[in-house]
Amino acid sequence: MLSLKLAWRNLFRNVRRTVLTCTLISSALIVLILCDGMMIGMIEVMVGGTTQTLEGEAQVNRKGFRDNFEVEYILDNPEPLLETIATNDRVMGYAPRTIVGAMIASPYNTTGGLVYGVDAAKEENVSRIKDAVYAGSYLTGKDRELLIGKKMADLLEVKLGDRIVITAATVDNNEITQELFRVSGFFEFGPEEMDETLAFINLNQAQQFLGMPKQLHQIAIRFNDPEDANRELPLYAELASEEVEAQGWLNLQPGIGAIIEMSRYATSIIGAVLFLLTSLGVINSMFMSIYERIYEFGVAKAIGTTPAQIVQLVLFEAFFLALLSCIAGIVLGYILNDYFSTNGVPMGKMEFSGIVFDGNLYTKVLLYQYIHFPIYVTLLTVAAALYPASFAARIIPTQALQRTL
Repeated sequence: MLSLKLAWRNLFRNVRRTVLTCTLISSALIVLILCDGMMIGMIEVMVGGTTQTLEGEAQVNRKGFRDNFEVEYILDNPEPLLETIATNDRVMGYAPRTIVGAMIASPYNTTGGLVYGVDAAKEENVSRIKDAVYAGSYLTGKDRELLIGKKMADLLEVKLGDRIVITAATVDNNEITQELFRVSGFFEFGPEEMDETLAFINLNQAQQFLGMPKQLHQIAIRFNDPEDANRELPLYAELASEEVEAQGWLNLQPGIGAIIEMSRYATSIIGAVLFLLTSLGVINSMFMSIYERIYEFGVAKAIGTTPAQIVQLVLFEAFFLALLSCIAGIVLGYILNDYFSTNGVPMGKMEFSGIVFDGNLYTKVLLYQYIHFPIYVTLLTVAAALYPASFAARIIPTQALQRTL
């Protein structure tokens, strides 16, 4: 108890130094909390941009279909698969699709792209196609409806109601077929390659157009708990076979997974650099405090204070220093993190690996940020004080009393 009382009083012998050191430590904690909140916010944007825009959180495909989107790689008997998905408690929604590479022509120009045949009602629970429509109307199931992206519309020089001819190969006999559609709406996802190369039509007409009645190319799935997508679910085993594969988005998009993993490591790297700089500040502050009291340490050792007790005293000082810093860091870190979680960090509009960051990046406030990080800061502050403490413990009383160190 005596060591605790002395350590607490020693902090305020030089208030300015204590305040500056606490400011350094608490600033490191605040930056770490904000960086972690930003990284988690960015990861959520990337995962949401990957899974909720169009891909879904999981997909059922014919093996090899995703390699080149070859039209003949079909799910020949999808009804049992759809029934299995629909009756699974973990599934929030699913979307059956046909996907074909086609030539899309207007009276003014021609371009290539992927034409998706979709069930408009089921897509609302899986993708953001409806939310991306900015002009015209979403698919309603009427004959010859067509949605195209903003970039494609500019290239084809078309407006709402204009005629579009789609040319593709049929599945049954691989013959070239053409169908006339009218532009019912324009969409804008954000990534240019999506807005320039994708088009959407109703599923039933796509199946007739491609000669694949009741057959599908893909089933996109969304779960009640997004974490289920990359777990080894019994559902995947039920859906998979020699010809069919069922995979979560992490397997479908390994590149995005690698970027997310790197983003997580970034917080650790930032934390390591901050703690290194903070440790140097703590060591410097503790040495200054020891030099100011070197005579007192000499007297303490002369009257029988052991080296272990001196080490204990210095470490208690470092502990109280970290405790005060963490209190300030937690309060200010929460205020700033909560503010940016509501108002966002201004980032401007940019595109990274097909994911669009538009406007503000919103941080995430999580409980562990205010428990784990302060504990790490406290332990590292105390660890940084070990060197000054060992120096103080080795002080020779006769030299200290003469102040001739």
